[in-house]
Amino acid sequence: MDSNPAAAPLLFDRALLRARQQRALRGEPATFLLDRVVEDLDERLQAVTRKFSDVADLWTPGTTLPELLQGRFASISHVGLNDSETLPLAPESLDLVFSALALHFVNDLPGVLAQIRRALKPDGLLLAAMLGGDTLTELRQAFAAAEAECEGGVSPRVAPFADLRDVGALLQRAGLALPVTDVDRVVVRYDSAFALMADLRQMGATNILIERRRAPTRRATMLRMAQIYAERFADPDGRIRATFDIIWLSGWAPHDSQPKPLRPGSAKASLEAAVKRVIP
Repeated sequence: MDSNPAAAPLLFDRALLRARQQRALRGEPATFLLDRVVEDLDERLQAVTRKFSDVADLWTPGTTLPELLQGRFASISHVGLNDSETLPLAPESLDLVFSALALHFVNDLPGVLAQIRRALKPDGLLLAAMLGGDTLTELRQAFAAAEAECEGGVSPRVAPFADLRDVGALLQRAGLALPVTDVDRVVVRYDSAFALMADLRQMGATNILIERRRAPTRRATMLRMAQIYAERFADPDGRIRATFDIIWLSGWAPHDSQPKPLRPGSAKASLEAAVKRVIP
């Protein structure tokens, strides 16, 4: 169940992520995705009949979510973004851990999920939303084509995103029971690729890959990228599309009260007998 942190590849510069999120908050942050996730998370929590007391918010940017949920629980703590992925959470201390739009910037996601599992009390819940799937696939393709054409090679620009099946498997690997994943696909339209990139800066979500190219991108490459984006991913009115896949994940710390699968061989009726009753 545990992950070896030393073996996890370092993909993200988390210090740079923190600096860019703080810079975005000092300006006019683009919060439309976060606002959507916060509203959805609130609805999902209201649908759960289990009562939660001790709660932690893990790395959610901004203050919108903690402010919304303040006063709803006996205690709520906010784990702020830092360079380390070691969580300051005591074993079996929490009824609920939630996280909005943060886990996709984790280097060792299996390790973080295992830590959350240890921090949950029996029958405690993890509820989180992260970007995944085909998020920013249009931007990724446009940059790759432009760099191959203008510079003879491709540099990493858009973070690799987990898909739905991977996330479900990681929940099980962490030892969480009753794992559930689903995806909310959001397609946003922009006047140009440059307007999309401005929004990404205002989200604090620009390139933080450790292997990113450090030199500024050539102007010719940027212009060609925007042209390719418009050629491939524009609607008839000329506006371009940008995909954001929000993966929702939930899982429970095991408890005796939870439904359990039947043991192999414990069924009281055979499939063959059932088929014979239906098909004469």
